[in-house]
Amino acid sequence: MGLAVLDCAHFAAGECRSCAWLGQAYDAQLAGKEAAARALVDRPGLAWLPPVPSPAAGFRNKAKMVVGGTAERPTLGILGPDGAGVDLRDCALHLPGIAAALPVLADLVRRADLTPYDVASAEPVSRRGELKHVLVTESPAGELMVRLVVRSTAVEARVRKHLPWLRELLPAIRVLTLNVQPEHRAVIEGDREIVLTDADTLPMRLGDVTLHLRPRSFFQTNTVVAAALYAEAAAWATELAPRRVVDLYCGVGGFALHLAGPGRRVTGIEISADAIASAERSRAEAGLPGATDFAVGDATAPEHAALLAEADLVVVNPPRRGLGTALARRLEESGAEHVLYSSCNPTTLARDLGELASYRPVRARLLDMFPQTPHAEVLMLLSRS
Repeated sequence: MGLAVLDCAHFAAGECRSCAWLGQAYDAQLAGKEAAARALVDRPGLAWLPPVPSPAAGFRNKAKMVVGGTAERPTLGILGPDGAGVDLRDCALHLPGIAAALPVLADLVRRADLTPYDVASAEPVSRRGELKHVLVTESPAGELMVRLVVRSTAVEARVRKHLPWLRELLPAIRVLTLNVQPEHRAVIEGDREIVLTDADTLPMRLGDVTLHLRPRSFFQTNTVVAAALYAEAAAWATELAPRRVVDLYCGVGGFALHLAGPGRRVTGIEISADAIASAERSRAEAGLPGATDFAVGDATAPEHAALLAEADLVVVNPPRRGLGTALARRLEESGAEHVLYSSCNPTTLARDLGELASYRPVRARLLDMFPQTPHAEVLMLLSRS
């Protein structure tokens, strides 16, 4: 799928090295990722299904663009070592709708006179500018969520003034927000979100399930592979036929809503209130069979021990740091017959397997969520020994 080797002038010029494996043929990348994952997590009796490939280009459903330059001549991309903006509007990884939107959004910066924030200045008194990042997400239907990360609300009136113009030039836009991040630190988003459109969610239709993304909700950056991941998990769950499922780190409900079924109760736990709000809206619209509920909470917290004790199947989709000893111990003590582990870091997956001594890996599949990089997703089914 996609190009054998992807050419990029920015990579060749040394301006952007985010795609560390860009010079490798895609088939070689996929084989290398699977070999690396197998070396870390392979166990006797573990069956590996064929890897799920991705398009080599045009797959990213989200653009996180640092704004540099000036209001008259903005750059959308990254900052170089000298603090100057490197424009990456032509990045080949983005979905077509994002690629078409970025020049229009650069024009919005000019029209609304949104001065880029001066990241390079070491002194707070000399820092100027308002606009920090432009974040764009594209749905499978081609609709867009655009978020302007700003230092304050000083530019709100100017952005609102240009919203009719923006809608005319960019009719795909569904959600436009200002995210207020006043602090000078390495955190992209702030806690305050000002929604400037009537719609406040972006529907992501994956198979028979529509997930509603709120502005600060996490979603996988590769829609094609995310759909394959959820479909695979649902197929494996159908074989297991669990009556009670607990989904830890449930996010916006991707696994939980795909695993819902007749005679089955599914509970999702997620620390982000925004994500849970998204999951609840999606559940309300879906009319799913069985009972599905969500709760805000820390997936690693000990108070979930009773919930885990009820489960036939526990789904875990932790961040790169993995489960950790405490949660692995609670899974060991839970009595759950099966664990479905979706890992974005095979190194921590391998460590967690060592902690889950009562479980044996039964089946695994690598899904290439992140082409042009060494990163990949591994879905693994564990069963009690």
